[in-house]
Amino acid sequence: MKTIVITGPSGSGKTYLSNKITKLFNNSIIINTDSYYRDNLFIRFLSIFLYDIYDRLLSIKKNELNKTLRSIYNKDSLISHYKYDFKRKHSSKSNISINYKEDNQFLILEGIFSHRLDLNYSETINIICEDQKEICFERRLKRDQMERNRDSREVYLKFDRSWYLYYLNVKKYLNKNNVLSIKPREEFCLNKLVFYLQSQKKNN
Repeated sequence: MKTIVITGPSGSGKTYLSNKITKLFNNSIIINTDSYYRDNLFIRFLSIFLYDIYDRLLSIKKNELNKTLRSIYNKDSLISHYKYDFKRKHSSKSNISINYKEDNQFLILEGIFSHRLDLNYSETINIICEDQKEICFERRLKRDQMERNRDSREVYLKFDRSWYLYYLNVKKYLNKNNVLSIKPREEFCLNKLVFYLQSQKKNN
């Protein structure tokens, strides 16, 4: 099963691109790293002093996320999957059934931490979503106000810090791997990516 890794700073269109790919390539599987945020007392305590804690790798259940990915690669019929409620800051676990119809279906791993897991990125299709900082902020502001009950000042502080941390931590990944840079909402970029994915699917 070929894995597509979609990373990028907050508001750059990672989820948008993942959903586009899923519609074009039926039976793709999406795993969002945001679903694996921790909700334990330690993280909540740290969040009082570190408002950027949720932009640090410490904030996600990395081991559980890697277990989920291994289960998919092993084609287990049931896999453990997590869901994170941003309003309640609560994580829940469930077992979901995966339908493995084709050997060449895509596994899409997306999120700000998707490039920092225990994967061999030389064997994955690596994509970074990029756009102007101001545009990404406006998207983040709209999302956080609607879905996470945050005011504009809080969003601005979190966004500015997350932008800095993301580009600080992504340097090693970009230097070591072959990574495609695209703007998901530009039709030309999207069409080029679709053509590339089609060729990878045929060669898988």
